[in-house]
Amino acid sequence: MAPAPLPPDSSSSWLADIAQRSASATAQLHARALTVNDTQKVTLGVIAAYIVGIAILWNLPYIRWVLWPFKMLVIAFHEFGHALACVLTGGKVKSIELDPREGGVTHMLGGRNVITLPAGYLGSSLIGALLTFCGFNIVASKVASIVVGVCFLLTLWWGRKDWLTVGTILLAVGLLVGCWFIAHAEALRYVILFIGVMSSLYSVWDICDDLILRKVNSSDASVFAKRYGGSSQCWGVIWSIISLLFMVAGIIAGIAAFPQTSDQQKTDSENFIPTKF
Repeated sequence: MAPAPLPPDSSSSWLADIAQRSASATAQLHARALTVNDTQKVTLGVIAAYIVGIAILWNLPYIRWVLWPFKMLVIAFHEFGHALACVLTGGKVKSIELDPREGGVTHMLGGRNVITLPAGYLGSSLIGALLTFCGFNIVASKVASIVVGVCFLLTLWWGRKDWLTVGTILLAVGLLVGCWFIAHAEALRYVILFIGVMSSLYSVWDICDDLILRKVNSSDASVFAKRYGGSSQCWGVIWSIISLLFMVAGIIAGIAAFPQTSDQQKTDSENFIPTKF
């Protein structure tokens, strides 16, 4: 007499069902991450316009002064990167100074130079990438502005003896606060996006300007090369590539994380620290 057929393995069936659901969820996640909706297309268009506009203004005599307030702001990010790296590696920050012609300088005691030297360019690039990421969404831009405000307060403490540093930071804080009250902070999103793009690209343009075009020997990259080998141009190119990768990662992450339409973003913003002018 033939043996009765064995009942199907319920555990195997359950595992197969789980695997199928996981594969479906993964496929949906990939589809979502690679799909760009109309609101995101507008954001990408704005980013492209920012890149072209900043590149043109950056290289035009006299007209480049239009970017001066934002350039000073990005330099503040650069110096904040030096200062934070110094503190995190056991050093002490004496002061921060901004200069409209020479850029900025952070006076430090101690810290690990192998980290603090590249932290200016790479730190400002990372901040730029995070701001670009947040610039895809109004609520995220609100959160970003709060975090940036805290960073500004730290920079203000370190640079309190320099009037240009104090003035630049206070104007930046005033701009961010003012944008909170325009159409439930919709304007804030585009300001955060602009600052993010400029901060991401500042390191690239500044490195090219200093090391490739003008060949200035007093940059972070030249000091790094003297202490740890290689050439300043080599380190400048490496840091520029990393900065661009940060920016691309911020854009891709923004597309994947914030699929909300413009109307959905406004509704969400009305429920998150609501403000309207």
